[in-house]
Amino acid sequence: MLLRKPRQTDLDFLADLFSRPELVAHRPDPTPDSPQQSAARLSRDIDHWDGHGFGRWAVEADGGLIGFGGVTVSNDFQGLNLSYHLHPNSWGRGYATELVMEALRAAFVTLETKRVIALARPANPASRRVLEKCGFTFESDVVLHGAPTALFVVTAASYPGRQQA
Repeated sequence: MLLRKPRQTDLDFLADLFSRPELVAHRPDPTPDSPQQSAARLSRDIDHWDGHGFGRWAVEADGGLIGFGGVTVSNDFQGLNLSYHLHPNSWGRGYATELVMEALRAAFVTLETKRVIALARPANPASRRVLEKCGFTFESDVVLHGAPTALFVVTAASYPGRQQA
């Protein structure tokens, strides 16, 4: 798996990714993104990198792009926010776990943050399993964008990779 800064040439893949009903099914409004919404999403990711020096990576494997993910500054919660979206063709192959563990390593070892949060909808048990496998623990239920959402947390003290750091 290769992780890199997103670039404008990723737009066609990103637009296809967020147009897939199975990917957006867990959102409060499961409507696929328009091409304009995907372009805005990509611009936000690139701008985050430019403003903070880190952000969501473009994820490559099997000779091509398979998704996006990493940590970003959270405007709503204390700590960096972990998020990821992988193409359905790459689901069930361990990429989500590998990506989350690399994002945690970057957050705690490179960025020296104290807390990383992740949000998972009740309708997405696969995401919850990945988070728990990577050391996240449930902290509370919150309402995000009008829908119930589980807030998960890993702290620097509980980070599973701290012994290797």
